Amino acid sequence: MRTETHRLTWQGIEIELTYKPEDYGGVIAHLEIKSINPDRAPLPITETGYRSHFHPVGTVEANEGTLVTQVTAWLDEAAKSKAWKKYIEDSRQLCLFD
Repeated sequence: MRTETHRLTWQGIEIELTYKPEDYGGVIAHLEIKSINPDRAPLPITETGYRSHFHPVGTVEANEGTLVTQVTAWLDEAAKSKAWKKYIEDSRQLCLFD
C-alpha cells in the first residue's frame, strides 16, 4: 500500500499530510491532516489539529493541483468562516469573558 507524506506551512502552522491513495481494499482513499508545529494547533477544519478524511479513490487525482495545493485551498476556504475568524481574533487578544 503506497503512502505519501507531505509538509506545508499554512499561516505559520507547519502541517503534515499523510495520504493513502488506495486504502481499505482499493475503494477508499485516506488523508490525515495534522498540525505538527505548534503541535496539535487548531486549524479551520479541525479544532484539535488532527483530521482524518476518507474519500473515494481518485478524488484528489481528479481535481486540479497537487495534494498540498488542494489542502491549502481547503484551509483557505474554511478560514473564511465566522468561527475561525472569531478564534483568530480571540487568540490575538486577552479574552476576559466568553
